[in-house]
Amino acid sequence: MSNSSLLTRLALSLSVSASILAGSATASFSQDQIFDEARFGVFGAIDNTYLNDEKGAFITGMLFFDPFDSKSATGWERLARPRVHIGGDLSTAGEANQLYAGFSWTAHLNERFFLEAGFGGAVTDAKKHNDGTRGPFVGCATLFHEYLAAGVNLDKNWSIVAQVEHSSHADLCGDDNSGLTRAGVLVGYKF
Repeated sequence: MSNSSLLTRLALSLSVSASILAGSATASFSQDQIFDEARFGVFGAIDNTYLNDEKGAFITGMLFFDPFDSKSATGWERLARPRVHIGGDLSTAGEANQLYAGFSWTAHLNERFFLEAGFGGAVTDAKKHNDGTRGPFVGCATLFHEYLAAGVNLDKNWSIVAQVEHSSHADLCGDDNSGLTRAGVLVGYKF
């Protein structure tokens, strides 16, 4: 099975699983719930130079877990108790897909507004090396993945999040490292 096919299957599986969870969100969950939050949205490439010329939109989904109980952490303790996220970007135009996972830190500015940062790793089916066609050219299939986000809580469950993400190998896999840089809007549901 090709990397592209595997990434597509995994991304679709993530989307279907989260859709089922979101559909059952009205059911009551115990304190031992598996998922803390699900987010879905659409991204676009924001670095459209020759070396990173991605077309179309990217369907994006993220699932958050809270194994360290970051909700009850206060002050600087929150740095030691991040949430865990998994997610993926699925191209609508045959561009680079990716799956990623890592840690997320959320700073609540007040009950309505929050900022968030995440860091982890990703796998992608993007072109590895410059072959004379348009990019991106990422050097290797495993990359670092980081994101920054700003969000608005609409109520106790729903939020809207603006997010910028970047994946690259930090020059650990040779000279080809145009990376994947995307931005967009997600709708979140906290369970």
